[in-house]
Amino acid sequence: MRKLLSTNYSAAAFNIAMLLLRIVFGILLMNHGYGKLSHFTDTSQHMPQFLGMSSSITTALVVFAEFFCALFVILGLFTRFAAMIIVINMSYALIVAHKWDVFSTGEMATLFLGAFFVLLLIGPGKISVDGMSGK
Repeated sequence: MRKLLSTNYSAAAFNIAMLLLRIVFGILLMNHGYGKLSHFTDTSQHMPQFLGMSSSITTALVVFAEFFCALFVILGLFTRFAAMIIVINMSYALIVAHKWDVFSTGEMATLFLGAFFVLLLIGPGKISVDGMSGK
């Protein structure tokens, strides 16, 4: 019981927790991005423009962030850079697409934003390509 209430943790527990965070949220975001990738034309017709770029370019950037950067996060390769791109993407989704509706339509964007912001701040942990290469 005392261990459950303790705030101490081992380095192994931390690294396993970061691995689980990367895998779970990475797979969920990749699945979300795969839907946009497989229905690119339909998605681009409904995508709000970002900084004056066309809807097709905006959709391509969103697919890159949600599918390919999520894959990088799962692998732990260029994790902080990929997480930064995802944080920018989720901020765009929350602010522009969901109009700050954090508790309804923007709930998923808020969850992804929080999880990938943690990865941006803390890094991937030792059980990652970045961690094993000493970055």
